[in-house]
Amino acid sequence: MENSAGIQASLSGRYATALFELARDSKALGQVEDSLGTVAKALAESTDFKALTASPLVSRGDAAKAVAAVAKSLKLDATTANFLGVLAENRRLGQLPAVIRAFRQLAASHRGETTAEVVSAHPLTADQVSALKQQLRTRIGREVAIDLSVDPSLLGGLVVKIGSQMIDSSIKTRLNSLAHAMKG
Repeated sequence: MENSAGIQASLSGRYATALFELARDSKALGQVEDSLGTVAKALAESTDFKALTASPLVSRGDAAKAVAAVAKSLKLDATTANFLGVLAENRRLGQLPAVIRAFRQLAASHRGETTAEVVSAHPLTADQVSALKQQLRTRIGREVAIDLSVDPSLLGGLVVKIGSQMIDSSIKTRLNSLAHAMKG
């Protein structure tokens, strides 16, 4: 597995690796990956859920109860729901976004794909994601899994990271370059 040693070096990477191995061994990789996608979407859309994961003031017991309720309402698979409970008990819910990213990289590598981290100024449509996947597949010669996030400060365009490569076509970067060039 490419990159797995680097992923395992971080705390979030160790949690992601444990979840990945559990999901793989129980033949639930697809279900767990789908559930983690649901969790990532909930983190992006729900300020309450995000606050729960980030707050050091929530007790372990309360965090575990809240996460169990969230898992039930989001209809997460049992493996993912149990995993969130473990994160809550270990006071590691703040690591959740990094764990999800690392898990996606491990799952993509397992399928023989490369993961591209894509940050856009606005949410991308399914057609845009499909076109982007095709362009990246052509560029690097392998299947590409896309890990999407939104950063309105980019103003427009995309920032794409594949391994150590970065393609930055954001308006923010272009404006910064123009401002720098005008300074002299």
